[in-house]
Amino acid sequence: MLQQQLEPILPRVQKPARYTGGELNSVLKDKGAVDIRFAFCFPDTYEIGMSHLGMKILYSLINERPDSWCERVFAPWTDMEKEMRSRGVELYALESGDSLRGFDIIGFTLQYELSYTNVLNMLDLAGLPLRAAERNALAPLVIGGGPCVCNPEPLAEYFDMFLPGEGEEVVGELLDLYKKHKAAGSSKAVFLQAAAGIKGVYVPSLYEVVYNTGGTVRAVLPRPGSGAPEKVRKRLVRNLDRAFVPTSYVVPSVETVHDRVSVEVFRGCVRGCRFCQAGYIYRPVREKSPETVNAQCLAGCESTGYDEVSLCSLSTGDYTRIEPLAASLLEWTNAKRVNLSLPSLRVDSFSRELSEKLTPVRRSGLTFAPEAGTQRLRDIINKNITEQEILSAAAEAFAAGWVSVKLYFMLGLPGETPEDIEGIAALAQKIVDLYYANPSRPKGKSVTVSVSVATFVPKPFTAFQWEAQNTAAEIAEKQSYLKSLVKSRKIRLSFHNREMSALEAVFALGDRRLAAVIETAWKSGCRFDGWDDVFQPALWQAAFASCGLDPSFYANRRKGFEEFLPWEVLDYGVSRAFLERENARARRAETTPSCREKCAGCGANALNGGSCDAND
Repeated sequence: MLQQQLEPILPRVQKPARYTGGELNSVLKDKGAVDIRFAFCFPDTYEIGMSHLGMKILYSLINERPDSWCERVFAPWTDMEKEMRSRGVELYALESGDSLRGFDIIGFTLQYELSYTNVLNMLDLAGLPLRAAERNALAPLVIGGGPCVCNPEPLAEYFDMFLPGEGEEVVGELLDLYKKHKAAGSSKAVFLQAAAGIKGVYVPSLYEVVYNTGGTVRAVLPRPGSGAPEKVRKRLVRNLDRAFVPTSYVVPSVETVHDRVSVEVFRGCVRGCRFCQAGYIYRPVREKSPETVNAQCLAGCESTGYDEVSLCSLSTGDYTRIEPLAASLLEWTNAKRVNLSLPSLRVDSFSRELSEKLTPVRRSGLTFAPEAGTQRLRDIINKNITEQEILSAAAEAFAAGWVSVKLYFMLGLPGETPEDIEGIAALAQKIVDLYYANPSRPKGKSVTVSVSVATFVPKPFTAFQWEAQNTAAEIAEKQSYLKSLVKSRKIRLSFHNREMSALEAVFALGDRRLAAVIETAWKSGCRFDGWDDVFQPALWQAAFASCGLDPSFYANRRKGFEEFLPWEVLDYGVSRAFLERENARARRAETTPSCREKCAGCGANALNGGSCDAND
């Protein structure tokens, strides 16, 4: 039936292979022989979702269970949505072609705040009520995981539960409980109350939000008799060597953003950059052994046919056993003509010797992230790299034959001055000059220094969660100033959309009242808000005005330490006292050493029985 409906549609849309399924290694099961049907939903395009490692892991993990079938669902692009709505085609899973309405659990991975209207759109395309309170039956349950669950409150009205932390650790317990209650014919309310008893499960309907007269949140409290915990602590995988990793991956039918095998080398980060949410919420550090990583890389290539392997982490150069790992990988990657890449390199961990080992097959550009243009501001954000280290890393790269370097910076960081903006242009020019000062540079080739400048977005569970974001007008002025400072054609300057960053901050820092804004914006036509060619800031402005909420209240106001923050019903292991200390140190432009140099007492090791690979 679905195939007949799709036949006249697919020739009319971009990249029809996004919507057909049937890829190599996709999992097909007899739906009559399983107890639980799970729809893994990625609220963005197929190309982005199929690049996501977490989706690959959970898809395979759930399908390892004989009683469960996990299928994939992606947000249809605007052309496909139009065709589906005009022809009455409901949103369907790629494996079976069945509508989402027929599934037991609908699980969204929430990777980016600007995907929230896509979540609502996907539920609506499936013919489901948007709000959790309007979905009365046990199935389908709507659950959410991923980094945005750090502050799930803006979406709390739409989700039955959230899973803060690492899904591999909790999803099995949740499925076991669901299977039991489904067999018993339990109501949704009974099941949710039981699910709240699983460590690492947050059921927002079991909590009441209390507001102060000024509109700030006073508390998020368990409802009397609910049995819900006062704080929901994230779950984590304690030993990555024993963690589940797929032996095969679904091979996409179209080119994806990251068209390669990706294998984690460790989770967490030792650096403590004060703006970086991932650096805090994935603590404590847990490393895989080189033997495990090597075996997983080889298995991934053999099951997919990919000719590139990427070693993933927040800072791959900080992996303590990178040299022996590289040696073991090169024993077979060279012979198989497989390219080995190391993303997330810091300038102070770049090694010419290592880089030369990694690039016998093909050489690509290098990316470094100074983040700030002056040492004073790098100290404020605790980047802990010097200009000399940045220049030395660039010199090593040029000496090894690279002709392209990409630099990441931010505008609007706490404590920023015009001198910091001037420092961005000056540093980029110094790197250009460094290339031409290299007597052994490739003849006839010019250098390209790409400078990508984002807008600082305060995020929950960081040392800067209390800080205000610059307004869009302030960022526009700073962007214009930086443009005026860049004189060389060898420097390519690009900026992230400042209005998108403003909206991202609102939902990163917001509370449950924002649900009305999201729904209003969606009804007015907002979709794919993270895409420049689709984003409609005027509609968002109208939605805020219609709902009587001021976005600047959330994004452009500094919070005091005495204020309760909407996400403090969750516990990600890093203590509030530690974050307050880090914020105070930032205001004094004092750095905090790497976790490997000295433990700063963040508290996250308590999640792992006191163990942290950063300082064990």
